[in-house]
Amino acid sequence: MPEWDTADFRPVQRESSASRIIVGVLIAAAIGAGGWWWYSTQRQQPAPVAVAPAVTPPVEDEPAPPPAPVATGPLFPIEPQPPEAAPPADPDAQMAQLLMALLGQQAVSSFLQVDGFTRRVVATVDNLTREQATTRMWPVQPTPQRFSVAGEGASQHIAADNAKRYAPFVAFAEGVDTRKAVALYVKLYPRFQQAYEELGYPKGYFNDRLVAVLDHLLQAPEPDAPPQVKLTEVKGEYASAQPWTRYEFADPQLESLSAGQKMMVRMGAGNEKRLKAKLSEFRKGIAGGAVPKG
Repeated sequence: MPEWDTADFRPVQRESSASRIIVGVLIAAAIGAGGWWWYSTQRQQPAPVAVAPAVTPPVEDEPAPPPAPVATGPLFPIEPQPPEAAPPADPDAQMAQLLMALLGQQAVSSFLQVDGFTRRVVATVDNLTREQATTRMWPVQPTPQRFSVAGEGASQHIAADNAKRYAPFVAFAEGVDTRKAVALYVKLYPRFQQAYEELGYPKGYFNDRLVAVLDHLLQAPEPDAPPQVKLTEVKGEYASAQPWTRYEFADPQLESLSAGQKMMVRMGAGNEKRLKAKLSEFRKGIAGGAVPKG
């Protein structure tokens, strides 16, 4: 059994309002076009002359065409790996050794949380497109120092020097050898796939999910100026004498972004562009082809 509650990370099934609007517009356009065609032909054609209906021989019903085949395999398959000779006695210790061989001991201790690393990666990746990504499952250490703002009242915005907090991590990510990182990911992919199935997706493919999340992050907006923010009270189940507060984007469109895209915007435009370049490079390594434009 997983050591953490998988129910916290299950997806919420929601119907897309955008798709309903698009379908509704198409239906309305089809009805409108059909009505215009009927009205114009009624005005242009002479009055119909009554004629005897033609008698046609009965036609046997033709069999319906077979349904189109549905893809059942992964969209971005990972080459099958030979099974491990024996499960490691301490998976966390082995993972730490593999990561240190790739990144170096100092980088691993500074930026990563290696306990339960596989499950942390899978849970965090799956949550990045959602409203919240719980920090207790992050595979990386929290960003040091405090989030900083500038200005007062309605003119408050993310401080320009706030991006400095993220600079060391971005530099760390840029220094990772993408080819070696992809090779290690492919080697360990059976572990990621197993963790993804345990998360609640027994018929899903983690690499497909990872590619989709990377595409989602690459489509995060890049504001020209530090976004404005506002301080809001966090409502809890019970009233508190000292309520929690947090900063939110003042722009409703930015505030409606997913947890992952908000992270991209908060780190500053320069850091965001640099990190996107690295994510795009890794995306090509695990999926191939160009990144789709959103």
